[in-house]
Amino acid sequence: MHNIRPMNNEFMREAIALSIEKMEAGEGGPFGAVIVKDGQIIGRGWNCVTSANDPTAHAEVMAIRDTCRRLGTFDLSGCEIYSSCEPCPMCLAAIYWARLDRLFFAATRADATDAGFDDELICSELSKEWKTRKLPVEQGLQSEAQKALKLWKNNPDRRSY
Repeated sequence: MHNIRPMNNEFMREAIALSIEKMEAGEGGPFGAVIVKDGQIIGRGWNCVTSANDPTAHAEVMAIRDTCRRLGTFDLSGCEIYSSCEPCPMCLAAIYWARLDRLFFAATRADATDAGFDDELICSELSKEWKTRKLPVEQGLQSEAQKALKLWKNNPDRRSY
């Protein structure tokens, strides 16, 4: 059961302000995010795709990286993320991987599409089996790769995530 707290408008306004400030500074697209723990902003992120030449440098991913670095953990349970826009599939996956408790967003995916950011191809591709996606994919050396997974599974010192 999730702990239900209402959205905090000031945290959302901070995410939106970051989206505008950093876009106007030429750092990337119009997206910002903040991560909150115990009523305090712990981490901030904004879109740095074009300034960092990194297609994964979306606001939510950058906020997760900042927060993990500050807290010294990869598990952000107990934290919430405020995003200026509904996250793309990559960012939504990162939010799940980081184990954030809750997501709040302002603009919608349709708003982003209207501004020229269209995630529809990725969204539709994710539901397909890898063999039928538009991106050509080939699998090979499965048994060799399985060795690493077996070593991991049998390692008593592994740090699960």
